[in-house]
Amino acid sequence: MTQRAHITESFDNQRGRLFLWVPLCLGFGIGAYFVLPVEPDPWMLAGLAALAGGALVAALRSKSVPAVLLGAVAIAVLGLVLAGARAHSVAGSVLKYRYYGPVQGRVVALDRSLSGWPRMTLDRVVLADMDPAATPDRLRVSIHTRAAAAAPEVGTVVILTAHMSPPQGPVEPGGFDFQRRAWFQGLGAVGYTRTPVLRLAAPNPRGVALAVSRLRYFISAAVRAQIPGDAGGFAAAIVTGDRSGISRAALDALRASNLAHLLAISGLHMGLLTGFVFAALRFLMALVPPLALRAPIKKLAAIGALAAGAFYLLLSGGSVATERAFVMVAVMLGAILFDQRALTLRAVALAAVIILLLRPESLIEPGFQMSFAATTALIAAFRALTVWQPGPVPRMVR
Repeated sequence: MTQRAHITESFDNQRGRLFLWVPLCLGFGIGAYFVLPVEPDPWMLAGLAALAGGALVAALRSKSVPAVLLGAVAIAVLGLVLAGARAHSVAGSVLKYRYYGPVQGRVVALDRSLSGWPRMTLDRVVLADMDPAATPDRLRVSIHTRAAAAAPEVGTVVILTAHMSPPQGPVEPGGFDFQRRAWFQGLGAVGYTRTPVLRLAAPNPRGVALAVSRLRYFISAAVRAQIPGDAGGFAAAIVTGDRSGISRAALDALRASNLAHLLAISGLHMGLLTGFVFAALRFLMALVPPLALRAPIKKLAAIGALAAGAFYLLLSGGSVATERAFVMVAVMLGAILFDQRALTLRAVALAAVIILLLRPESLIEPGFQMSFAATTALIAAFRALTVWQPGPVPRMVR
């Protein structure tokens, strides 16, 4: 067999699995964007998008090997364009120099820094003697004061005196790039205050996002009130994503024991919740014979589990890890609604494509890489076990 014939046969064997290569090609292009030495101009991205779109349309009209390769290259180029477009779409004002003075803003999020101090994220920022066009849209302030326990509620307009600076890049070559993360989070400045935080206006309950945030911190406080200490802080963290109730010693212990990943609301938590809701709803509906005989209770249970997962996503703050978990759960529950197999590599590939389209920057985060690598390995192993013939081995051992 010639080399060309061998290549053609290899491609023919992949005909039914070509979609599995889409997230790989898309990720290759996104990764290429993040290693570019210079930022491409918008007109250049638009030109690449037009060329890649035309090449992809041409590739879809043919089934030859060159057309498949052309389609793969086109998808990779579209991934590069997508990452560039995302970077430009989240662009905001970034503080140009170190600033010390009055800061006014509305509290939109509360958490705790690695050093244990409470931390506020503010929007509608006003800085003294600074042009509004040059003022960051959002900034984050750590409260380094003994009165930090009385941090304001979400939605409160506050005023304080703070030391602010632009987000800094990696401290060593190849190290964690906080500046890049802050860019995609919309943070234009970070800093701290050693003075009391004064409330300038009471919380305004209007707005869905603000209402969800207030509910989130209300539930977190209620959980910690019922379960004191680090146990309550841990319970609140896995329910609402609020880690402010966990002490520094407990966090260090979790990291030392390699259990800190349990605090990140991801596939484990989302899977447990939606799986329990799905099983409970299906069991309860099965107890009603008229309903069980006349209605598709499996699909109704999947819809209920999907609604529970969506509410959990909103309640937990909607981090990238939680969004990734929800997309994967939604794909699997959607497969049930359309009478398809839920646990397949196609479902994993579809979830990866959706996440890369929504947040291409998640490709370079460890959570994305570890989550999809683990899920792919589990499903591949599961498929192998389903066709494995162990021979005369007792069923319990198998």
